[in-house]
Amino acid sequence: MKFQPDRTDTQNISAYGPGWIGVDGEKLTTSLILGSRGLRREWACAHFEDLTPEHFAQLAELDAELIIFGSGSRNRFPPPAWLQPLMAKRMGLETMDTQAACRTYNILAGEGRNVVAALLLEPSA
Repeated sequence: MKFQPDRTDTQNISAYGPGWIGVDGEKLTTSLILGSRGLRREWACAHFEDLTPEHFAQLAELDAELIIFGSGSRNRFPPPAWLQPLMAKRMGLETMDTQAACRTYNILAGEGRNVVAALLLEPSA
């Protein structure tokens, strides 16, 4: 699916497909953390089953009001105990499939919100 975004000063997800997303016109194929204030880095996990509590502790270290977790091709939830570092910092986490997370990130970033998307991009078969 291709998006036609409004003009914005934040990083924008311009398109997505199985195993990839487009960020400001660049095609990315590895899981990543993307922030509305310029953050962009790889996230070392290729499958939902690869996730550990440390992945969510890493998210708690970021400066964001909300974390959007894109859990891959379908909506899956991490164990609640893994979210303790986020709760301790009073950071919200919303879980949805990665495509929905891309759309939600664009809306919130476009509103000027301090949002981070942690997007699981599973390798396409």
